Amino acid sequence: MFLSSKITKDLKMSELPKCTQCNSAYTYELQDMYACPECGHEWPQNAAPEGEDGGAKEIKDAVGNVLQDGDTVTVIKDLKVKGSSSVVKVGTKVKGIRLVDGDHDIDCKIPGIGPMGLKSQFVKKV
Repeated sequence: MFLSSKITKDLKMSELPKCTQCNSAYTYELQDMYACPECGHEWPQNAAPEGEDGGAKEIKDAVGNVLQDGDTVTVIKDLKVKGSSSVVKVGTKVKGIRLVDGDHDIDCKIPGIGPMGLKSQFVKKV
């Protein structure tokens, strides 16, 4: 009996929405709210996740231009590549970006470095 209740609990956990702050899949119910154990964020269960309130979530660059899939952007700040000694230099042009949900808004391929995730606050639309 213990095993079947554990399986039911696991299935229910996979149906819960991801955290709206850090995109963690380990959310849980807390009375009439959802909570994230990784970042501590809590939000009401009846709230619509960002971007699902009828329109698409707008992602803007550092100066406020709205970004779209396929745009070309330039990096406005030297960015250290995590886990590497490489640095993405100011002015690096990145073509054909793809917008994604999560902490890093942009998936792209940077010449000389490879595939990477960037935050929209560090790029400017060309």
